[in-house]
Amino acid sequence: MTIGPGTPLLADGPGNEDAAWYVQAGPLFRSLVAAFLVLFLAAGWAYGSSAGTIKNHRDLVNMMAGGMKDMAYYLVLAFAAAHFVAMFGWSNLGLISAVHGAEAINNSGLPLPAVLGMIVLFSAALNLFVGSASAKWALLAPVLVPMLMLVGISPDGATAAYRVGDGATNIITPLMVYFPLILVFAQRWQKSFGLGSLTAMMIPYSIWMLISGVILMMIWLFLGFDLGPGAPAQIPVPGSAG
Repeated sequence: MTIGPGTPLLADGPGNEDAAWYVQAGPLFRSLVAAFLVLFLAAGWAYGSSAGTIKNHRDLVNMMAGGMKDMAYYLVLAFAAAHFVAMFGWSNLGLISAVHGAEAINNSGLPLPAVLGMIVLFSAALNLFVGSASAKWALLAPVLVPMLMLVGISPDGATAAYRVGDGATNIITPLMVYFPLILVFAQRWQKSFGLGSLTAMMIPYSIWMLISGVILMMIWLFLGFDLGPGAPAQIPVPGSAG
């Protein structure tokens, strides 16, 4: 269904003739969720029928409903967390924190590796209050990216520093989307396992990930390695000679 022009899952119509292959294959990618659902449903039903655990469609429905029981706790927690995140965004506290933090870094006069290290720490701290990665980047990017370009750090370098800090503290912030889901899975084996238990267990890992990430980021920038093909960490400062 994607081979040849005009096939149903290939967007090769007017305006997309010269687009990249992954753009033309957009309909295929968007349909993969439904395709995997049908594939795994059929495979599970066939296996259950052969094993004798599924005798009719009612057994299949009961098994699917049982698999969703653990998700009920996650849905309830996510509902409350969504309201908190929405109210936090409405208050603009995240935007205010990002602006003031960016101004402090810009006025510090630190060398470039230290600046990126500060960004890692700032992203890690902000991650404790704003759970969504895309929301944090939407708050930080309009301020950090232009500011860092003026001091010689590319947008790629700013993004890499942000991701290092964001990834280090995800597991210790209850605002992370998957935090309740991890908690539900942990409670399968230890019913008394709560928010404090999970946070306390993961804090040492988070700290060491943060320390190693800051060191790696500073060494990487000091040695002048590119972050990827055509993605240097440093760029010429706009308006400088040469």
